[in-house]
Amino acid sequence: MDWLLQAELFLLALATAGIVLGAIAWMERRQRRAPVSVFAEDTSATVFLFDGEAMIDSTPGARALLAAIPGQGSPWARLLTYLTPHFAELEARLLRLPLDGSLTLTSAPEKGNALMLQAELRGGLTRVVLTDPSHQVPSGGQDVMALRAMEEEINLLRDTAAKAPVLMWKERANGDVIWANQAYMLRASEVLAANQDLTWPLPRLFSEPVKRPGPAKPNEGKRHTLTLREGGEVWYEVSAHEERGEKMFFATPIDSLVTCETALRDFMITLTKTFAHLHVGLAIFDQHRQLVLFNPALMVLTGLPADFLTMRPSLLSVLDGMRDRNMIPEPKDYRSWRRQLMEMERAAASGLYEETWSLPGGQTYRVIGRPHPNGALALLIEDISSEMIRTRRFRADLEISQSVMDQLEEAIAVFSPGGQLVMSNEAYARLWGVDPAANLAEATLRSVSATWRDRCAPSPVWADLEDFAAQGGERSAWGADLRLLDGRMIAARFVPLAGGATMTGYRLSETASTSPKAIFMKDPGRKTA
Repeated sequence: MDWLLQAELFLLALATAGIVLGAIAWMERRQRRAPVSVFAEDTSATVFLFDGEAMIDSTPGARALLAAIPGQGSPWARLLTYLTPHFAELEARLLRLPLDGSLTLTSAPEKGNALMLQAELRGGLTRVVLTDPSHQVPSGGQDVMALRAMEEEINLLRDTAAKAPVLMWKERANGDVIWANQAYMLRASEVLAANQDLTWPLPRLFSEPVKRPGPAKPNEGKRHTLTLREGGEVWYEVSAHEERGEKMFFATPIDSLVTCETALRDFMITLTKTFAHLHVGLAIFDQHRQLVLFNPALMVLTGLPADFLTMRPSLLSVLDGMRDRNMIPEPKDYRSWRRQLMEMERAAASGLYEETWSLPGGQTYRVIGRPHPNGALALLIEDISSEMIRTRRFRADLEISQSVMDQLEEAIAVFSPGGQLVMSNEAYARLWGVDPAANLAEATLRSVSATWRDRCAPSPVWADLEDFAAQGGERSAWGADLRLLDGRMIAARFVPLAGGATMTGYRLSETASTSPKAIFMKDPGRKTA
């Protein structure tokens, strides 16, 4: 019995060990066969798994699709860039996904082969599945969705190159044209002779570039011109990019630009010829404050040579050159002078700069700065030395005339044709107790005669005087005796002057009539009051 019990126990232990070993082996085989990806149920589909906008897993086909999508950015952004043209309401439906839980979209028929998109939320993660109903099973080891994305991009590039108005072609190192777009082909057929056909390799349309007017700029294309078979000329700007021994060329039509430049150049020539006859120095600076236009008078007034001005100097260089030639008022401090120049530029740009320069050589310049469109600036320099001399001489003559009038004992007041007081002397201020010359702007015949009325006995003389001053044509001098309120008598005379002006003179009279009625001494043709 003992041995039977021991045999049963041995067999039981052996069976238990076998079961345990089998279970361990089965678990190891299952662990080895478990897929690494979370998409264990369908590894052949194009599936993405996102946590928000961060991709946490994807199938090999999904990774191939992302690699085929051009551009940069996160996987979520690149995927939306590819899907948005196929599904018009994609972004709005994805925003509602937390509420709907899932969605299914099919692309529009006009977008080509149908494309189906399925999205759902699983445990807070967004699962996106893309399928092409017309190609359910990949062929040739290639992912259908990635292949489809590459085909769509190729078709887009092909259509773009075919419909682009820009001429595009590729050349080998020896100059053979090995590829060209439709625009290049059409232009080549218009340039070749009537009896010449397009052959392979294609003919080169552009040879030597045309010299561009003005200074060259970096990264600027070269200009070429083509003469058409039917007559006429077209302009292009050609740029090239070299890669692996071959060059890709792009020719952009610039007929409108060349026409505008030609018109602008002709206009500048016309302006230059027009400004050449002006005596005012003209300098026009562009928005970068480089000289773009000047006339001969500027060279005469500034002393700057033509070769210096034709080098397109800056505004500060022009003013420095004038300073070196003593054609600018010399400042005490050169640093403050440069600050004044900068302030001058700002004032001229706002249209507020206008000054008179008294030069060391005795000349006097009027300098005006005016803004122009697009930030340009015009500087006008005019020699007003003769005008200033005449002004100083006229001012000196006026001072002499005033001094002479102040020496007269007769009270004198002169009025312009419009009745404005022009001048009066010291005798006038003593007689009437007021000096209207202190405020000539407000002194008129009407306001001054009001003062006379207040200081004299009533008389119709003042009304007649206003009529006399307002008359046109020839006039004759006349006079009258007036009585001041203090009883003194005044002999008044009213004399017409050249240009319609009127002079009034008043003198105290000891022999004047004591009658309160004023006695008028007039020409026979004037009525006596």
